[in-house]
Amino acid sequence: MPRGVGKIGTVTAPKLLGIYLNDHLAGADAALSLARRSAASNARNAVGRALKVLIAEVEEDRAALESIMDRLAVRPDPLKRGAVRVAERFGRLKLNGRLTSYSPLSRLLELEALCLGVEGKAALWRSLQEVVPKLPALAEVDLDELIARAEGQRKTLEDLRLDAAKRALPSD
Repeated sequence: MPRGVGKIGTVTAPKLLGIYLNDHLAGADAALSLARRSAASNARNAVGRALKVLIAEVEEDRAALESIMDRLAVRPDPLKRGAVRVAERFGRLKLNGRLTSYSPLSRLLELEALCLGVEGKAALWRSLQEVVPKLPALAEVDLDELIARAEGQRKTLEDLRLDAAKRALPSD
């Protein structure tokens, strides 16, 4: 059976579904790496405290995605996950107005990236919700709860992002 394709009862999971789920799994890995790094850089402020909570929730969301993949017999693609890890590390090499240290712009850009990641995750859960009738293995997954949690995460991140923008942008 081709990589990324699995069995659901007697129905074979479409190849594109496997690719889609693996894309989101790799994105979850990148988001966790970014959130952990940002939390460490902000360990002594409200952003760091909020990110610690977010990290725990994103780990739960990632586990939910892995469970969905397992239900659908979709195997994780290690090459895709490795490529995303490399891309995330290159993403750290951005100009932030300082040569060697963390800056308020770093915080703003990291929060924006996390906002985008959470929005993508919510889109994943909503997309899966649309295909539950065709994928009975997902019937017991509480996608409504996952969507609600993503919306809460997005609200928290947006509040932090707006505060970071106020601090970073008028500084010149």
